[in-house]
Order: sequence, then structure tokens, then C-alpha cells
Amino acid sequence: MQNPEFLKAENAQHWWHPMGHPAALRADQPTIISEAEGVRIKDIDGNWMIDGVGGLWNVNLGYSCQPIKQAMADQLVKMPYYSGFAGTSNEPAIELSHELSQWFAPDGLNRSFFTSGGSDSVETCLRLARQYHKVRGEHGRTKFFSLKLGYHGTHFGGASVNGNNRFRTAYEPLLAGCFHMPCPYPYRNPFNESDPLKLAQQCLQVTEDEIIFQGPETIAAFIMEPIIGAGGIIVPHESYMPAIRELCDRYGILLIADEVITAFGRTGEWSGSRLWGVKPDMMSTAKAITCGYFPFGAAMMSEKVTDVFESNKTEAAAIRHGYTYSGHPVGAAAALACLKETKRLKVNENAKLLGTQMYKGFQKLADKHSLVGDVRGGQGLMTALEMVSDHDSKTPASPAVGKTVGKVAAANGAMVRVAGHAVMVSPPLITTADEVDTILNAIDAGLTAASNL
Repeated sequence: MQNPEFLKAENAQHWWHPMGHPAALRADQPTIISEAEGVRIKDIDGNWMIDGVGGLWNVNLGYSCQPIKQAMADQLVKMPYYSGFAGTSNEPAIELSHELSQWFAPDGLNRSFFTSGGSDSVETCLRLARQYHKVRGEHGRTKFFSLKLGYHGTHFGGASVNGNNRFRTAYEPLLAGCFHMPCPYPYRNPFNESDPLKLAQQCLQVTEDEIIFQGPETIAAFIMEPIIGAGGIIVPHESYMPAIRELCDRYGILLIADEVITAFGRTGEWSGSRLWGVKPDMMSTAKAITCGYFPFGAAMMSEKVTDVFESNKTEAAAIRHGYTYSGHPVGAAAALACLKETKRLKVNENAKLLGTQMYKGFQKLADKHSLVGDVRGGQGLMTALEMVSDHDSKTPASPAVGKTVGKVAAANGAMVRVAGHAVMVSPPLITTADEVDTILNAIDAGLTAASNL
């Protein structure tokens, strides 16, 4: 390792980090993480913390999963890379495609298109959704519907269907024909409706009105997260996603489930769609498919979609889309080992159990701290609290408040994610009850410090 003083001096000086202002990061440098073990990470000064962020929603099995590391090492020795473009294949990718067809069989998904990550998987779903309709002769179906506050990655297609303008305005104009529907978010919504069921019904009515206005024959797909992740961990009413499924069926629109975050156990089920009893037409996955040990993802397809492509023998059904690393043998080997361990450890059951503990702990924090305006979660290990300076007006807390909460929490042994005025927690799915308590105590300390600003 380089001398620590060199690393500190060079930190963010030549590396532009994702999701940050280059000048701000040069002035207030990011924390340098130098080591990780189990569910803990260590900064360059030797301070250990529980990783309450789970890497970036993806390190479900923690940082010491030897079977994944060994599978990658073995594959590197045998064959570190070969292209998966038409005409060639490789053993791990074939095995993984079979494993995923079994994994997602309850979701009605039986084909994989391999990618390098979540944004790639979303882009693949969007492109193939348009092509699906063209192969069927419905060339006018090009538009996409999505939810406000939804997050779908950073490619131009994903950014276009993103429902948060922070990820859009600097890069506009984006893809034409993308329309954002009201999010079933009880704490903040244009209907001033706090009842989740009534809100879901109102959002659905607006969505159907917009489908009719745009013309169903012009709409390719509706893309949504079963639980909104980066937008603030917003859990819709249980009726919402099934009703969206019914709307899509009624008007011939494909339903894309963006499960880059929610697949592989995070919600307490093996997929977020399964949580709501919904079978999507397509699903984007990544992140926990390799526990973050290798950049990898998969876009999953239903029989309805695959039949259209595979029964058509013309050039129209040829997939002219792909990535240099699609089906990368090392990534596929990592995914196979990861999924085997994910099943063996039954991490979805732990996520369900400890998710309840985390959610109840957040509710206690809300009772204790006037800074907390809303608590969200309760479905697996993904929980958030929203900080406000005034409860009646729901005025968001200042950036200084969030910054203080994050820094004090880290100093008390837990790295948490602070996005604006929200604190979000998504630790590895092997986290223990005691470690959940450590995270809660660290956030408690952060809120106490921030309340004195």
C-alpha cells in the first residue's frame, strides 16, 4: 500500500467520484476505506465501522465470503475472459443462465441477458421492450412510464425514466417520450393523502388517465421498483404493484420490474415482485448477484417476451445489443458461488427478521428526536428516516444536519447513507441483531448531535 499521507494528499485530486461535486470533494475529502471484513469496514486511520450501507445495497453476504473469492480465483486461472457475442459461449455463463431460470421461475422469468451492472440491465430492458413491440408489428409503442422518485441508473435511457430531477437536469434533453407518474409516497404527495390505500388508488387513477391521454398504442413499458430504493425507501401499499400489473395487461404495456436493489433477498423475499405477488414481463438485476465482488448483472425475460423473439425467424428479432463483458466468465463464476451461498444462508429470512428490528428501532428514534419527520421501511433490511426542521410544514432539514448525522454515526461505529435530508440504512443481509443495535445507537448519537446545531 502507498504511504497513507500520499493517499490522503491525492484523495479526490485526480479521481472524479460518482454522485459528487468535484470541487466539494477536493475541499472535503471522502473517507478512504482501506479494509473490509465480515460486515465491517476500516478507514485509513484504522477506525472500524459496521457497513450500514452494504457497499451500495449490494454486499449482501459481507466482505469475507470465501466461496465467491475462490470461484473467481479458479476461473481467472482457467479462463479470465472470452467474449459472449454470437458464436461463442462459456461454461459459467451457461450454468448461471440455468440457475437464474430456476431462481426466478416463481416470477415467470426464464431467460437471461447478461450485463455489467444495474444501469446496463435497465438499458437492456428498455431497448428490448421497444424491440418486442416492433417484432409484433406495433411500431408505435415507444413511450415509457415510470414513477416520480424512482431510480433507474445513469445511462441515457435509465436517466430518462428516473423520477428525480437531480439525476436529470444537468444532462437534458434526455430520451423523448418518458412520462413520470405520481409516487405512492404517503409522507409527501400532491394529493395531501396520508392513507396508503387511498393514495395508491389516486396514483393509479392518474396513471390510467395518462395512459388513455397518451394512447395505449404508443406506450412500450412501465418500469418501477417494487420498493423505491435510492428515492428514499418508499414502500407502496400492497395493492399498488398488482394494480399496475393489471393496468399494463389491460392496455398491452410491458411491466419492467427494476430489481437491481430488491432481488436476492433484500426485501425478505427472493425478489421484490414476489413480495407483492406480481409476475413482471422483464426484470433488471445486478448488485447482490455477485455481492459486489465483480461488476455483473442480468436482464430477465418472461415467456411472453421470449416467445415473441424466439418464434420470429426474421431479422426483426435479432438482438443488436450487448456489452463487451456480457456473460463474463469470472463474473458468472462469482454469481454462481454467490447465489449458492445466498440460498444456503437463507439471508432473506434474516433480512425479514432484522428488518423488523431495524424498523422498530427507527420508530423509537422518531419518538425521541423531533428532527425525524417520517420513518419508512418494514419490508426487509432497507429502512429510512426523513429529517425535517418543522413537522407541520414538513420543511426538510438543512444539509448541515444530514452531514452531522453521517459523521457522528461513523464516529460511533456505523457508516450510514445520508442523501439530502434522509438517512438510509441497507446493511449486509448477514448482519446480526447486536450489529443492528450498534447502527441504531450510532444514528441516535448523530441525531442528538444534529439537534444541537
